[in-house]
Amino acid sequence: MNLASLDLNLLVSLDHLLREQSVTRAAARMGLSQPALSASLARLRRHFGDELLTRVGNSYQLTPLATQLRNRTATALAGVERVFTSQAVFDPATSQRTFTVLASDYPIAVLGEHVGRILDDTAPHMRLRLERHSSVMVQNAHEVLRDVDGLVLPHGFVNDMPYEVLHSDGWKILVADSNERVGAALTMELLAELPWVMTWHAPAAFTPAARQLQMLGVEPRVQLVAESFLALPWLIEGTDRIALVQAELAGRLTRVGDIRALDCPWDALRITEALWWHPTHDHDPEHAWLRSVFVEAGRRITERQVSEGALPAPPTPGPPPER
Repeated sequence: MNLASLDLNLLVSLDHLLREQSVTRAAARMGLSQPALSASLARLRRHFGDELLTRVGNSYQLTPLATQLRNRTATALAGVERVFTSQAVFDPATSQRTFTVLASDYPIAVLGEHVGRILDDTAPHMRLRLERHSSVMVQNAHEVLRDVDGLVLPHGFVNDMPYEVLHSDGWKILVADSNERVGAALTMELLAELPWVMTWHAPAAFTPAARQLQMLGVEPRVQLVAESFLALPWLIEGTDRIALVQAELAGRLTRVGDIRALDCPWDALRITEALWWHPTHDHDPEHAWLRSVFVEAGRRITERQVSEGALPAPPTPGPPPER
């Protein structure tokens, strides 16, 4: 395909049409007349050999091809925006760039708090989109990272991609206060008997501590699977269910009513959170700045963990060797 023969304005029209599913609403949002956008839709239909929008009663519906194009179009526009907003000299204080980072709701809550404060202080005009990833995205991280700026994920899921270590975290088990089967501490026997809520439960989607528990011979009796850490209190409250959650998040979740967090009765392996990106971003000064923001957010978490005794203080450097 000869890209020089394409009108990039059609990409903008396509994005609005697919999102609004209405020529009238899309034209109003773009500040165009309805006939002008109808003409663009006619050109798009000829290009794709597809109706894209089909009338059903008084509304339009997307064709199967249009449904596939909706996410691709948004991704393509984001890429075009990155190209044409790039600057020879990067100043975060004036930059209006939009970054997109994929993560589960755990780092969105824990890291996002600090990242947001850093942006307030240093880059008030910049926009950061923190979007939920899926297990399919994680399995195809090498391809997915071509279209976004980063993926926050623990070590053990992505290989052969550049990354920055952010922080580490331990594990707690959430239990309802009203759960009469659990006293001040859990036992390995109770872990095998009680029903579980798992946040990820598939061959390529799991929490490392839960996988470790299976390797120790305890097969959790999974009753519910919900790919959300923040939803756990409402799935445990008033029941006998238990769930694994990161220690950084446990303190926040126990503020919700009938929930407490207990230590794991095994030496649960800590996770190491990292920011992963595609190598094409390696020498992008704006992306390097974004990476530094996430690293600083992780440093703040680690610093607080040390001050609260959750992590040992780093060793004090000794005197330089004698020459």
